[in-house]
Amino acid sequence: MTTDSPARGRRRRTPGADQARIAAELVGGALARAAGAVTSRVAPLGRAVGRRIAPVVGVVSTLGWIVLASAAASIVLAVWLGWAEFVYIAATLLAAFVIAAAFVFGRSTYRVGIELNPRRVVAGGRALGRLTVANSGSRPVLPTRMELPVGEGQADFTIPRLAPGAETEELFAVPTERRALILAGPALSVRGDQLGLLRRTNQWTEQIELFVHPKTVRLAATARGLVRDLEGQTTKVITDSDLAFHALRTYEPGDDIRNVHWRTSARTGQLMVRQYQETRRSQLLLAFDAERPHFASDDEFELGVSVLASVGCQVIREETEIRALWQGGPMRVETPTALLDDSCRIQSVDGAHPTLREFLRQATLRLPAPSLAVTVVGSQVDAAELRGASALWSTDTETIVIRVDEAAEPRLTRLGRSMLITVSALPELPSLLKRAGR
Repeated sequence: MTTDSPARGRRRRTPGADQARIAAELVGGALARAAGAVTSRVAPLGRAVGRRIAPVVGVVSTLGWIVLASAAASIVLAVWLGWAEFVYIAATLLAAFVIAAAFVFGRSTYRVGIELNPRRVVAGGRALGRLTVANSGSRPVLPTRMELPVGEGQADFTIPRLAPGAETEELFAVPTERRALILAGPALSVRGDQLGLLRRTNQWTEQIELFVHPKTVRLAATARGLVRDLEGQTTKVITDSDLAFHALRTYEPGDDIRNVHWRTSARTGQLMVRQYQETRRSQLLLAFDAERPHFASDDEFELGVSVLASVGCQVIREETEIRALWQGGPMRVETPTALLDDSCRIQSVDGAHPTLREFLRQATLRLPAPSLAVTVVGSQVDAAELRGASALWSTDTETIVIRVDEAAEPRLTRLGRSMLITVSALPELPSLLKRAGR
């Protein structure tokens, strides 16, 4: 009896096929290494060439590239179809490009300056700018055009022909209707043709900042409702040495002899020592919730920033220790001006933190517990979220929530352990804070 071999039906590999596969792998690896070596040597050369031609290619505008592409297409069609009309079109387009190139050549010897007066202004105030252009060379310069970006807009100036040493100035107004950090500059001189095929620019200045501060209101002296202690805030913690006297107790071994109250000890016949309530230095935390969905409108957001700036500036004037922050980070509180400058940078955010409590928790994670926490929020934050945020601190921390709501009546209410102040207009803030401090 015979049996089939297990190898039946399998394709036998020949030694020649294996050698061909190995040879192909060796050749492929050699080609890959050669290509890598060529690329490593050619890439720096390509980058160097790119840097050299970038200034030349960069002067061609989008319209200029369209003209060049149209000229090339016209030449191809003229050769392919034999139509003379396409030759005339190509010649016309190329001639226009050559003529435009003549406008970008030349060297400018300008000395340019930008001035803003004043550099800081309250929203709605008046701010003027001045652009000065002087010819610092020994030859006259032809007329040119200057572009000056101002905020989201742009000012264009036509600079006349200037003799050596001559100077001209241009005045412009800066819009300051709303709080903002406006950047003016850099000033650019523009060379190019009237059709806009080529455009060559030179930068002459750096950017300068114009701070449009939010509107603020002056609060009552001593920041009533905010800081109500001089030496510090009294807490419920009992200590053996402090300023706020609490009571007397019987002497125990180890007590400091300096705390013995001798008159009471002589009257009672046993040693009595003083106890004090621990006081802490006032530490105010001022937080602004900049989440866009928490505000009903942009005007309400601006009202919130004004409330933040008003409270912060008053506390800084009272020389009370303060920390101010928003989702963008901490704010400078060395002087009222520093705080107002940083308030110009506040912008609305979307989804920076899931809840108000989480924002405050992360922002104050490495900060000591404040004696008073003031949080400015919008009208769209619900009461449950406000309660959760107020419960972040212990009972030693007083919490005040200032909610801006242009459609509500100004009022004071209790919200858990917090005092809730509803502000509908900035002038209401001083009286509301005064009532909250009673």
